[in-house]
Amino acid sequence: MDSQLEAEAFKRIYPEEYFQRFLSEGTRPDGRPLGRARSTTIGFGAVSTADGSALVKIGSTTLLAGIKLEVMTPTAEAPDAGKIAATFEMPPLCSPDARPERRLEETSVVVQQVMNAIESAGLVNTKELLISTGKAAWVAYLDIYCLDADGSLLDAALLAAVAAFADLTLPPVRVNPEGHVLPVLSGAQGGNLRENGDASSEVVTVERRKLTLGAMPWAATIGLYKGHLIVDPTAEEEALLESTVTTILDEAGRLISLFKPGGITAVTTALIQDCVELTRHRARELKQILEESSQEDEDEGDESQ
Repeated sequence: MDSQLEAEAFKRIYPEEYFQRFLSEGTRPDGRPLGRARSTTIGFGAVSTADGSALVKIGSTTLLAGIKLEVMTPTAEAPDAGKIAATFEMPPLCSPDARPERRLEETSVVVQQVMNAIESAGLVNTKELLISTGKAAWVAYLDIYCLDADGSLLDAALLAAVAAFADLTLPPVRVNPEGHVLPVLSGAQGGNLRENGDASSEVVTVERRKLTLGAMPWAATIGLYKGHLIVDPTAEEEALLESTVTTILDEAGRLISLFKPGGITAVTTALIQDCVELTRHRARELKQILEESSQEDEDEGDESQ
């Protein structure tokens, strides 16, 4: 007990020296090797009132993503497509450091990076959000809430967004000749939209349907400290690092984004290559976790019917 108290006191008084002792042995205070991410889980359908949702945990970092659909009139520039709008929230309860000014800066960066990754990878074809050309389309409001900010926030936010879109289903609707979107009751039938727009014209989607997702983007935050590369750092580790790099790859392993928020370590070609390779390994893990979680969700749905 005395040795444990001494170690805890040393950690509090000399956090960097404490951290370095572990790094010199190729490990970290939580026992992980430098290249290993924390345990990751995905729970689909976490919000019953959302059209798609997911709860993601990477270690203690916990984020909830939900998507609500609303009808919009397509723009003149894109009459055959809907759109996505995203927000990211960091309430004070998620971190002792979640001060208003920090939250504003961090939330804007995270939501921008998430949206850029979704668009660059081609995860969602907004034409699939179309209800009727020039008349109606879905706008998907993606809201991501941070419940516990314990490091690698962008990784978890992107994974939560991807999982929420994987869970998303579009409700059955019909469009009357006036362009009004109406819900379709279970078992209802209807005709197809006709070009002349007469009284019998309507669009009907009889069943709810999932989106056909494109390539999924995967992210890994890598801490840089005295020549060490530290995958998926905790908030405690992030406070000691020289800088971090978040690398985002598409499903083919191509680099679509590299985000480095300041720090003293220069970004070199060799560093980028090392980060990409570590992210490829992490991407394979995340893809498997998403597929296994999705299968478990489907199995539970079959059992409940």
